[in-house]
Amino acid sequence: MEGWDLPMSFGKKAKAGPTNFKSKVDNTKRAASPPPAPAPVAATVPRPSSSEPGPSKAPSAAPAEEKQNGLADDDDDDDEVGPVPPPPVATNDVEQENGKKRKASDEVGEDADESDDEDEYDDEEEVDRTPITHEIVLKDHTKVVSALAIDPSGARIATGSHDYDTKLWDFGGMDSRLRPFKSFEANGNYHVHDLSYSPDGQQLLVISGTTVPKVFNKDGEEGVEFNKGDVYLRDMKNTNGHTAEINGGSWHPTDKNLFLTCSNDSTLRIWDVENKRKQKQVIVVKSKERGARTRVTACAWSHDGKMVAGACYDGTVHVWNTSSNFARPNYSCETAHAKGTETTSVAFSRDGKRLATRGGDDTVKLWEIRSMRKPVAVASKLDNLYPETNLIFSPDDKSILTGTAAPKGQKGALVFLDSTDLKEERRIAIGEGSVVRVAWHSRINQIFATLSTGAVHVLYSPHSSIHGALLPLAKMPRTAPRDPSFSSADIQPVIYTPDALPMFQDKKYGESLHQKEKKAKKMKPMEPMTGAGRGGRLGQSETQGFVQTLFPEVLKFEDPREALLKYAEKKDEE
Repeated sequence: MEGWDLPMSFGKKAKAGPTNFKSKVDNTKRAASPPPAPAPVAATVPRPSSSEPGPSKAPSAAPAEEKQNGLADDDDDDDEVGPVPPPPVATNDVEQENGKKRKASDEVGEDADESDDEDEYDDEEEVDRTPITHEIVLKDHTKVVSALAIDPSGARIATGSHDYDTKLWDFGGMDSRLRPFKSFEANGNYHVHDLSYSPDGQQLLVISGTTVPKVFNKDGEEGVEFNKGDVYLRDMKNTNGHTAEINGGSWHPTDKNLFLTCSNDSTLRIWDVENKRKQKQVIVVKSKERGARTRVTACAWSHDGKMVAGACYDGTVHVWNTSSNFARPNYSCETAHAKGTETTSVAFSRDGKRLATRGGDDTVKLWEIRSMRKPVAVASKLDNLYPETNLIFSPDDKSILTGTAAPKGQKGALVFLDSTDLKEERRIAIGEGSVVRVAWHSRINQIFATLSTGAVHVLYSPHSSIHGALLPLAKMPRTAPRDPSFSSADIQPVIYTPDALPMFQDKKYGESLHQKEKKAKKMKPMEPMTGAGRGGRLGQSETQGFVQTLFPEVLKFEDPREALLKYAEKKDEE
C-alpha cells in the first residue's frame, strides 16, 4: 500500500510512494483550519526560542551547574570549550577531554533539546492532537443523516437517514468513489432515529419510528425483530414491549447481550438479545403532567454500565442505578430543560461523575450526578432543529462536542465546549446544512459529523490519526502524472474511414480488367428485370400486375341490394 511501505501488487515496487500519498493527503486538507486553542499542556511545556538554537544551550549549562556545585573549574572549562561548537562534537570533546561523565541532568537537557530540534514538527502535533486539519466526505444519503454508529475497531460505520435507508461503510473496502457496501431499509418507510453497535462489533441495533427495535448482524443481514407491547394494557410494566414510537437506543458498553431503548410510552426498557419476546427490565417514568405519562426522548448508559439516564419531554432528567429495582430514579431534576421541548441527547462523562444534556431549548447543560438540583454550567445560543442532535465527551473528558443548526445556504458548525465550565473553545464550520450527529472515535482518533444535506464529514489528522479515513486515500486516483509510454490518454485520437484501411483499398496492380469487372459485379446489388421474364424470374410488367391484384388501389363499392336483385332475377328465369 502506498504510503505504508507495503507493495500494491506483484512485481517491482512503485517509486515515490510516500510522496504520492502525501499529495493525496494534502488534497483532503480543509480549506480554512482554525488555529488551535491554547491547551493547559502547552502552557507548561517549555518551547525552545527561534533566535537561539536549542542544542547550543547544553555546553553552557554544564559549566554553570558545575560552578554552583563546586565540582569544576571555570577557567579550565572555558579554555577547553571555547566558542560553541556543533552539538555532537561538543559532547564528544567535553567527555573525552574532561575524562569524566556528564551529569544526568545535563544529558537529559541535551537529549531533550536535540529531540526538539529534530522533531519540532512532531512536538507541535503533540500539543494539539485534535483531528480537524483534514477531512473526507461520504455522500450517499439524500436527506438528513439522523443516526450514526461506529464499531469498536473503527473499521466500519453505520449511518441512518430520513430517506429510510441504513447504510454500512467499510474503510478498508472503499475505493475512490467512497460508497457504502450495503444499503437496506430496516423498517420500510420509517425514519431511522438511532444506531448502535454491540461491544464486540458483531451486531447492529437499528431504532426506527416504529414500536419494535431490530438487531442485524454486522453485514446488515438476518434482522431480528423484538416484540411489540399490548396497547390496551394501562400498566406499562405488564406489557412485553413498547406500545409507542421508539426514540432512541444504546447498546450496553460491556455486555454484548443487553441494550436499552426509550419510547413515547413513558418507559425505558432493557432487552436481552436471546429473548425477543419480552424485555428484561422495564423502567416506568412517572410525570407530574396529566395522566402521569411523558415522552422519553433520549437515553444513555454510563461507561461502566452501572447507571442509566433518561431525558423526558416535560423537561426532566432522571438517573437510575442498574443495581436498583428501578421503582424510582436515584437522581433527578424536574426543571432540567424547558417544558415542552425535546431533550435530544444525554451523555455520561468517562469517570461517571458528570452528565451533559442537549436541550431543545438551544442549550447545553452540565450536571454533577450526585447533586442535580442545579446545573454546574450552562451554554446557550446553540441552535437545535432536529430531535436526533446529540453531544459527546471527548476521549480525554476535557471537551464536550455538539453540532449547531444553520439556515438554508449557510454552514453548520461543530462546537467544542470546555467540560468544566462549558466555555466555547473553538467553532469549526463543517459544511452546508445543520450538524446533527457527532462522534469521536478514540482508537483511530477521528471525528465524524453528519449534516442535514445527507453528507458525513470525517475529520482526521495525518499525524495523530490512524486507519479510518486514511485507508481509502491509498485507492484514490493518482495525483502524479503517469508515464506516457504506458498510457494513450494524452494521444490525439485518429479517425479512419473504411476506404482508407488497407483491406478495403483497391490494388493498383496485379488485377486485369476482367477481374475488376467481376469484383464490381459481386458488390453491385441485383437489378430488377424488365420486360418478359427469363431464367425463372418474373418480369417487371407481370410482377406489377400480380401486386395490383393483391392490393387494389381503389376499393369498388357494390350496393348489396343490387347483388340480391341479381340472384332474384336468375331465380325468376329458372
